[in-house]
Amino acid sequence: MGHTLVIVESPTKARTIRGFLPKDFKVEASMGHVRDLPNNASEIPAAHKGEKWANLGVNTAANFEPLYVVPKDKKKVVKELKDALKGADQLLLATDEDREGESISWHLLQLLSPKVPVKRMVFHEITKEAISRALEDTRDLDMELVHAQETRRILDRLVGYTLSPLLWKKVAWGLSAGRVQSVAVRLLVQRERARRAFRSGSYWDLKARLEQGEAGFEAKLSHLKGERIAGGSDFDESTGALKAGSKVRLLSEAEARQLQVQVQANPWQVTSVEEKPTVRKPVPPFTTSTLQQESNRKLRLSARETMRTAQGLYERGFITYMRTDSVHLSDQAINAARSCVSEKYGKDYLSPSPRQFSTKARNAQEAHEAIRPAGEAFRTPNATGLDGKDLALYELIWKRTVASQMADARLTMLAVELQADGGALGQAQFRASGKRIDFAGFFRAYVEGSDDPDAALEGQELLLPALKVGDSPACKAVEALGHQTQPPARYSEAALVKMLEKEGIGRPSTYASIIGTIVDRGYATLANNSLTPSFTAFAVTALLEEHFPDLVDTSFTARMENTLDEISHGQVQWLPYLESFFKGEKGLETQVQQREGDIDPGVSRTVELEGLPCVVRIGRFGAYLETKRVAEDGTEELLKATLPQEITPADLDAEKAELILRQKADGPESLGDDPESGEQVYLLFGQYGPYVQRGQVSDENPKPKRASLPKGAKPEELTLEDAIALLRLPRQLGDHPEGGRVEAGLGRFGPYVVHHKGKGEKDYRSLKAEDDVLVVGLDRALELFAMPKKGRGGRTALKDIGVPEGADEAIQLFDGPYGLYVKQGKVNASLPEGTTADTITLEQAVELLAAKAATGKAAARKPGAKKPAAKKPAAKAPAAKKAPATTKTGRLRASAVRVIRAADS
Repeated sequence: MGHTLVIVESPTKARTIRGFLPKDFKVEASMGHVRDLPNNASEIPAAHKGEKWANLGVNTAANFEPLYVVPKDKKKVVKELKDALKGADQLLLATDEDREGESISWHLLQLLSPKVPVKRMVFHEITKEAISRALEDTRDLDMELVHAQETRRILDRLVGYTLSPLLWKKVAWGLSAGRVQSVAVRLLVQRERARRAFRSGSYWDLKARLEQGEAGFEAKLSHLKGERIAGGSDFDESTGALKAGSKVRLLSEAEARQLQVQVQANPWQVTSVEEKPTVRKPVPPFTTSTLQQESNRKLRLSARETMRTAQGLYERGFITYMRTDSVHLSDQAINAARSCVSEKYGKDYLSPSPRQFSTKARNAQEAHEAIRPAGEAFRTPNATGLDGKDLALYELIWKRTVASQMADARLTMLAVELQADGGALGQAQFRASGKRIDFAGFFRAYVEGSDDPDAALEGQELLLPALKVGDSPACKAVEALGHQTQPPARYSEAALVKMLEKEGIGRPSTYASIIGTIVDRGYATLANNSLTPSFTAFAVTALLEEHFPDLVDTSFTARMENTLDEISHGQVQWLPYLESFFKGEKGLETQVQQREGDIDPGVSRTVELEGLPCVVRIGRFGAYLETKRVAEDGTEELLKATLPQEITPADLDAEKAELILRQKADGPESLGDDPESGEQVYLLFGQYGPYVQRGQVSDENPKPKRASLPKGAKPEELTLEDAIALLRLPRQLGDHPEGGRVEAGLGRFGPYVVHHKGKGEKDYRSLKAEDDVLVVGLDRALELFAMPKKGRGGRTALKDIGVPEGADEAIQLFDGPYGLYVKQGKVNASLPEGTTADTITLEQAVELLAAKAATGKAAARKPGAKKPAAKKPAAKAPAAKKAPATTKTGRLRASAVRVIRAADS
């Protein structure tokens, strides 16, 4: 008897499914895609080496035929799958039920060429019931889905590999362009431009603290002498003045303080009381996009972390498939959710009838259910055995799904109007707002978050005392408040995902990789959950806006997405569409050829920002300032100064620019003399921010002592004493009770304390935000050493395994998203299957890390090792000379993978 071979994508998925299948079923993992377009020149088959189109991986002259190759790291996988197929009497392709999964199955079919019956096995959750149903309901491969994915892949390759080489030549090496990526970058740049153009407006109002009986409440000034008081929304963001035609009263500080005194001294009276009943309905279950948004808001997980965690939950059978645009729930899921409501909250909290939701997102694909807990009965979060991010994300999904079947929340919105005599300024009208939750309904389980950190959540109750018209509450205090309008907030990951989905740009399943690519390529930095575009992003966006406006236009990109969806439904033919997009008078290839000569690299590397005494240019090592100045001999010269990475486009003003340029022209600013050495101490600005230096660079002193300023320290407030203290770091704090000395210092990853245990062994702890490296004492250092140690990714080490002989750093054990791993310095190594936290030994850890380090070194040597071999064909025969591309653009394309692989999405 033969066996049935089942192929899935990942080992985790394979392990989970194996437990639900008969014993004569063999489950193997393809480890994702087994074929793809060539990533570099070395992957191009010898038969195509001389072809001009081979580096592109798509034969645009022959019906856009893709050139598929098996990457080196997948050849072993393919061989193992072929071996597993031997003796099988049936092949089941059980990859994910979406375009990508369908494509993987098609590539497997092409590579394996099975002689046995082949069926497609699909499911959206990994439970025993779902797998049993999938075995009974197999189908054939869906070639429309395959064609749709292939067209998308080809289109992304055409855009990425055609525009990216242009950016290398016109802006900077290593940049990438992408069909969705470049539009997303432009959204970030547009928001940063708005922040830069923003002009702040100021206004004043009053806040009163009142009491009725023993109950206190707050009221805010709303009108004065019948005129509405100006608020932040009444100001023009580009001028800082009130919007034209605004019929509001703008209080000055003097008026606000005068009114403060008057209303506090005079009696108050309630003039109106309003109670307005309202209802809140639960939000739909999660889609890929809304899960990424809510996970970012509530759990502070990046889109990448969310999808990685959700993938693991799906593959282990905890949730349904996590790539979906649908908010639909199956009858099974609705029944399971309603059972959870009845058992946990009671029948009063059930919605009167089952709720079903419809998708409103553009380009929605309804192939799957919404993301929900797997199975016919939902496991409560506490019953899963999960922890960390896995538990937090599962709990979020569980709560949202259960809440979708709960009763509406009933609320009463409260509004009370009060007035007090403002003397010469007239009658002042105040407003107190509140909210009473009459029936919590679904609030008991779930309240949706907000992108506004200051906004109150829906489920919070704000009660007012029982008031009626004519009441005279006592005024306890009145405060005059001055306000400044704030610039538009930068995009968080959640806000960017929401905008991309709203505009119909890309697919939600790709948003995580797109945002990751933007950050990895240096187009943006992610700090404090905000995406800040770089000066390079400004330069690239300006070039694309001027010369290829359609490719960064949101509506054009959305229409392209619609067309790709129509191809998947067989409504549009893929080949004519690719022909029209890439070829012809208005095709991308023609546009690049025509406009390449018109693009001046000097202009495209320049970022002109209004109000600066200079321009910003993009150089080989980052952004720098450039201006012309007259030298002492009367000649005009160019002055260039590196821009610190911490300065953002919106924050660069004339004052900062002049300070950096002046330091470059006049030399570093001296803060004074170091009393011990007699050398001067200087404040300087470098690529990585401000730093202090003792003495100047000279032949006798090529590397003077330097120290970076701690994060948050303002250069303009730095004193000589602080600078000297920084230069004298590390400083001794005292002796550790267990032996050894304790020091405080400032390193690459910020301020720290270190315990020198002896024999080269050291124990480090990062200082917290409230700690000052210059004043922290021994007692505080000992507190930090008593806390569990965390790795650089923020994870807490499960334990220290030990310090190998001759090493300085201990090997630690961590639990990551892919399981247990050991870490020493910058090297990580996963534990082999079957090895646990209790059984791992120091010797095993050393071997694992040594093997991983050796692999890394071998990979690092590969580019250099290939160079001699690449020269040989050129010397052998004339035919071999065809291998190199015949144009400069072609040569650039040949190594495209190194910088734009991720841009294909």
